[in-house]
Amino acid sequence: MKASHKLIYLLDLLYTLSARELKLRYKRSILGFGWSLLNPLAQLVVLSFVFRLIVPLGIPHYTVFLFIGMLSWTWFQAALYQATDSITGNRELVRRPGFQIAILPVITVNTHLVHYILAFPVVLLFLGFNRIHITGAVLLLPIVWALQFALTLGLAYPLAAIHVVFRDTQYLLGVFLLLGFYITPIFYDSGVIPDQYQVIYRINPMVHLIGAYRSILLDGQIPQVMPLILIGIFSGLLLFFGYRFFKRGSYRFVEEL
Repeated sequence: MKASHKLIYLLDLLYTLSARELKLRYKRSILGFGWSLLNPLAQLVVLSFVFRLIVPLGIPHYTVFLFIGMLSWTWFQAALYQATDSITGNRELVRRPGFQIAILPVITVNTHLVHYILAFPVVLLFLGFNRIHITGAVLLLPIVWALQFALTLGLAYPLAAIHVVFRDTQYLLGVFLLLGFYITPIFYDSGVIPDQYQVIYRINPMVHLIGAYRSILLDGQIPQVMPLILIGIFSGLLLFFGYRFFKRGSYRFVEEL
């Protein structure tokens, strides 16, 4: 098969399986896609109440500030958690001769990207309600989305491969993601972190990605370029080595399942 034909085949397979995933998830559901918004909106109400009225943080436009962070984190968290089970949860596809197993984690990350994009108009409504004007910086959003996609997929590949052998992987990941929620500036501003911890704190790529979203949408400014370049390099390397690790372990998937 020619490279161009293979690419077309993989893109078509990605589209078909992503659509299938979305249809199965919301089959016979009254709210449908609304369920994917319910959790972040419920958290938004609670956290906004706590940090605006009970323990005020003094952050301007706090509701939209919070929602931008939560929406990005929800995509990262849900995609990573579900992608870990993308091999063990699709035994019939993995055992099918000739099936491109490596596309399964991509489908999961892509599906949650679709959720993010479908929820994005709510962010625009919040911006409009707060009379925050959107500037030309919004054209940079696809770059930040691509960086987060690559970062998430780069982590998803080795986690999915490890989970085939070590079935506690998803549970451990859940613990780390819970801790990650609190050490990532989702409901607070990264500027409150003491200087002596800033170097360690900024190792977390999601700190810079969420900061980039807020710079573009809240401030209408171009985000800091150097952190995004470093995240791009890191995500590219992580994706390369994560995929190689996945491919090396994929020969044992059928017998382990």
